[in-house]
Amino acid sequence: MTEPSTVGLADLVGRLVARAHDLLRQAELVGDRAVIGVVGAPGAGKSTLVDALLAALAAAPPAGAGPDWVAHLPMDGFHLADAQLDRLGRRDRKGAPDTFDARGYAAALRRARTEQDHTVFVPGFERELEQPIAAALAVRPEARLVLTEGNYLLLGADGDADHLAQGWGEVRALLDETWYVEVPDPLRHERLVARHVRFGKTPAAAAAWVDEVDEPNARLVAAGRERADLVVPLP
Repeated sequence: MTEPSTVGLADLVGRLVARAHDLLRQAELVGDRAVIGVVGAPGAGKSTLVDALLAALAAAPPAGAGPDWVAHLPMDGFHLADAQLDRLGRRDRKGAPDTFDARGYAAALRRARTEQDHTVFVPGFERELEQPIAAALAVRPEARLVLTEGNYLLLGADGDADHLAQGWGEVRALLDETWYVEVPDPLRHERLVARHVRFGKTPAAAAAWVDEVDEPNARLVAAGRERADLVVPLP
């Protein structure tokens, strides 16, 4: 499996850190936190990029801030648990837009923007279990920038009735900017198959899941590319 070039990723992260600092300065002019959304199709490398950004931002705080000035609020924490997917008959389509609590995600983003005098606890996602974990992450009062990432941050922004009904249309308005991450589709597909194998599927089952579940979701995500503020090709 091909991995992003370390040198290329480091240069990219440096440029994005500078952009994040600029966005923070604009947000603080009105007494707000900055919230940046990283969006992309399954397997595009969102988590790789966000992990690198979180580390680089924590190491480069603005004047007067400590490492907790940046917080993480991932969309994946709002996956419906398998018990709910079984009840809804949607476990075989886990990862589709209707298998998330979109309104809960939007509410958490809204709280992270506005509730700055106390800690806002948010769920994380455990890939080994493939389940959300309640209150695994925290947006502390000293946080001035929040990074969030996921597939569907731009879903519903075009007025699509189904996605608006699910609550996705609320998300975009809560983000200062969205950064769309992309890699060539063959590489993305390769990474997805390898990921599913790593978490227990046979190679054949992994390839079938990517074709039947992940790729339809990827096409939904790609339809929002032109609505992103910045397109980020990963090296």
